Amino acid sequence: MIKLVPLLIYMAVMFAISFYVRKLQREGSFLESYFVGSRQLGGFVLAMTTVATYSSVSSFVGGPGMAFEVGFGWLYMAVVQVTAVFLVLGIFGKRVATLARKFNAVTVVDILRARYKSELLAGFAALAIVLFFCGTMTAQFVGGAKLFAAVTGYSYESGLLLFGLVVVIYTSIGGFRAVALTDTCCAIMMMIGIVILLHYVLAAGGGVESILNKLSIEKPEMFEPFSGGKMPWTLYLTQWLLVGVCTIGLPQSVVRGISYKDTAGMKQAMIIGTIVIGFMNSGINFVGILSHGVLTGDAAANGGVDNVIPSAIVAAVPESLIGFAIIGPLAASISTISGLLIVASSAIVKDVYVHLKLKRGEEVATDSMRRLSILTTAIMGVAVFVIALTPPSLIWLINMFAFGGLETAFFWTLILGLYWKRANKLGAELSMIGGTLIYCATQAIGFKFFNLHQITIGISASLILFLIGSYLGERTNDQTLKEFF
Repeated sequence: MIKLVPLLIYMAVMFAISFYVRKLQREGSFLESYFVGSRQLGGFVLAMTTVATYSSVSSFVGGPGMAFEVGFGWLYMAVVQVTAVFLVLGIFGKRVATLARKFNAVTVVDILRARYKSELLAGFAALAIVLFFCGTMTAQFVGGAKLFAAVTGYSYESGLLLFGLVVVIYTSIGGFRAVALTDTCCAIMMMIGIVILLHYVLAAGGGVESILNKLSIEKPEMFEPFSGGKMPWTLYLTQWLLVGVCTIGLPQSVVRGISYKDTAGMKQAMIIGTIVIGFMNSGINFVGILSHGVLTGDAAANGGVDNVIPSAIVAAVPESLIGFAIIGPLAASISTISGLLIVASSAIVKDVYVHLKLKRGEEVATDSMRRLSILTTAIMGVAVFVIALTPPSLIWLINMFAFGGLETAFFWTLILGLYWKRANKLGAELSMIGGTLIYCATQAIGFKFFNLHQITIGISASLILFLIGSYLGERTNDQTLKEFF
């Protein structure tokens, strides 16, 4: 029980932050306060919350597990993620912030509704956010609980109960600002966790030179870019799209552009975020490779790719420090869940309920919005928690499926909508709805083009449908174009 003390203290801090933040919420602007932190995030917090939400438990469990199995090829592929924060804030940050203030937008769907004047598009966007986020959150719950069980020896259910309900409660109580501040703590703990694990893996394996010399003799293919056929060019291409370029369209990242205080803070966040995510991404995958110094055989012999890092923690880290070592990977799970949960809640409360009420000319009292927002966030979190009680396998595959669905739905509708005057209502509807359905259908039947991940089909179909609709459909009215351009 003593080894859990650091983790329990960390969870208590998360609770304390949420209760503190709740007292700061402004009475007159609850939606802004609860869902985008009153647009007051500074550069450091903006960087950390963006990084923490992007860096899920699969980045700390499945990813380095694959690096253990594949070698440096996985590290070369994964390094594209370093550009994520810089691109999302550079492309959408200032543009989204300006438009959000002009239209009093609180969510990404608010901006899409203002741009395309389509209730069908806005409704489908909200539905896509809720459904795909639920899949991603399930993967985070499962990954975190499996890690907890493998490292501590306690049951999967106890781990799920410990950190799962904590994240649901503090997110429900504190809203976006609590998420941003706890994400900052999580990002810091992730970096500390990487340093701790790296130190003890190196110590147990005899140092970098000793481990790599051993690998060069036993598994020389792990130093090759294509890793003896385990890393074909098709995997490079699809992963660069899936976890690199296309992630700029993820709504949980774009919404950060609505929440920051000023341009100086955004520019600071771009620099800090790029450095932090570069360290975390390269560091944890390198730890995966170096785990050969403390583990033998391949990933399957160590319980699969999802079990490599838990096994390395148990084998290398002193029992007295295990409580500190697991905070980092669990923080990755916690931060992603909280970030997705608050955006999914806003899709239901703001984009559906409040919008319909205002459209009918009905007033929505602040107390009612507060109760509904907290209740919706809590119910969604508990629902995903219950699903996670019967865990699926291969959490990184679930995560990648949800990533691909969200990217297919939002990538072109956001980029072309905000930067191309010709983009119109029909093009956006065909792109988001048609592209997403095609992506899900190809996933369901297992169809691939040249053995590429289905994201290539989804994102290509989405673009083609967007162009067809934009040239065949009615042009956007001059007033909307004037407001946006």
